Amino acid sequence: MDVYDWLADMDMPTNYKPFNIVEVRFKGSRKDFFINPENLYLEMGEMVAVEPNAGGYDIGHISMTGELVRLQLKKNNVDAASVTKKIYRKVTDADIKKWQAAKDLEWETMHRARKLALDLGLSMKISDVDYQGDKSKATFYYTADGRVDFRELIKRMAEAFRIRIEMRQIGMRQEASRLGGIGSCGRELCCSTWLTDFKTVSTSAARYQNLSLNTLKLAGQCGKLKCCLNYELDSYMDALKDIPNNIERIETQKGVAFLQKTDIFKKLMWFSYPGEENWIPLTTDRVKEIYHLNKEGVKPAEIGAVILEAPEEKPVIYDYENVVGQDSLTRLDDRSKKKRSGKSKRKPDGKKAAAAPPQGKAAEPGIPAKQPATEKENKPAEAKAPKSKKRFRGNNRKGKGGGQQQTGQNS
Repeated sequence: MDVYDWLADMDMPTNYKPFNIVEVRFKGSRKDFFINPENLYLEMGEMVAVEPNAGGYDIGHISMTGELVRLQLKKNNVDAASVTKKIYRKVTDADIKKWQAAKDLEWETMHRARKLALDLGLSMKISDVDYQGDKSKATFYYTADGRVDFRELIKRMAEAFRIRIEMRQIGMRQEASRLGGIGSCGRELCCSTWLTDFKTVSTSAARYQNLSLNTLKLAGQCGKLKCCLNYELDSYMDALKDIPNNIERIETQKGVAFLQKTDIFKKLMWFSYPGEENWIPLTTDRVKEIYHLNKEGVKPAEIGAVILEAPEEKPVIYDYENVVGQDSLTRLDDRSKKKRSGKSKRKPDGKKAAAAPPQGKAAEPGIPAKQPATEKENKPAEAKAPKSKKRFRGNNRKGKGGGQQQTGQNS
């Protein structure tokens, strides 16, 4: 329901007078048009106090201003002369506090109203409550399969809540748009984000798209068929113009082949003979040709299957990095192997095993293996410089204990 003002950065004429009608959004998906008689400077998202259908005032958010409102009126088939409700003022701190207090009562009021309807045995479901901005009126939205006599319910709710009551029946889709939710696609419901007009959805839309007629998968959270079944229907209808819809079987000299599957966009139809598991792909033109030959009483010897090329297997190239410290998953296994190999080289008493003889020369019996020269032996003897004796004097000052430190000599 959010609107992007694509006319905001366009320069208007110098003598341009702003359009004095604005669109205001309230709780849920409810929107309405109001006149701005005082030509207040209003921005999108700003809270204003407006004239409601009954007495008092209501509070909403500006959702559209300027020339976009003129286009929106034309889209909704609303005449600008028929808009009579006005904008009173911009909200104050007192208005916001009162409006927030009214919104905090909605949850408790809805549950108490549900209990009252349950006590009266009414077959209705109160799905939402919308308080007016001045907390003088509450609108109860409910769903029901048929007509409900709720006169007694209104009397009890008026006594319990001490406000004016209005009951408004809505459909299942309107209820889902008001409450919102997450669809099976993982995104927010279309009706609660951008879809404003609800078109009828029939099961024929699922048949045209070769979808299984499973009501659990085709139904949305409102219990009706998903609105997204109509999104791609036009593309399927255009592609189905080249697909024969009345051919279920074709006859050849081998036997009768029955239709098993149709690929609409590739324009392929799969047939199979009774008792065989393999499906034979045919083009739609070939199916029409065989069908016309069968009408003339001719059975072709060859069915004319299409040879489908197997897709080339391309090497998988991962376009992401190893973000786990650039380490291997088997790094701990490598360490354990090194520890085991290090333990195997040690004697049972903990001493290291003797070094193996150099490669290519076997150690003679009785002659110990020559140990490698150490670093000290390899280094040439260096002349040692005589150490210089340094003398230092300690602190002759007295410490805290009153004792005197002696001077020392260090060589």
